[in-house]
Amino acid sequence: MQQKVIASAKRKILYLPHAVKQMSHPDRMISTEEVREAIFHGEIIEEYSADNRGESCLVFHMKDGRVIHVVCAPKTEYLAVITAYLPVAIQWSSDFKVRK
Repeated sequence: MQQKVIASAKRKILYLPHAVKQMSHPDRMISTEEVREAIFHGEIIEEYSADNRGESCLVFHMKDGRVIHVVCAPKTEYLAVITAYLPVAIQWSSDFKVRK
């Protein structure tokens, strides 16, 4: 899956409206550069092979103590960024990689 995500992202990254809304929320302010870094250097922590929108995954990335999660779906011509958010500690393990 990692190879598919990176190959699609190298072609083009498309931010879906929900992702843009979540990324621009005042208490998050997740930049496109942070999302790109997560896509190219992050770790896939969940895969959704049977998703209605097609195959997708959840990517974990941490830089300078800031953790972000990115849900994305590799397509033939682009990588669709479905959403990006700052995970909430009560919903995740202490390393933010496993759902409680």
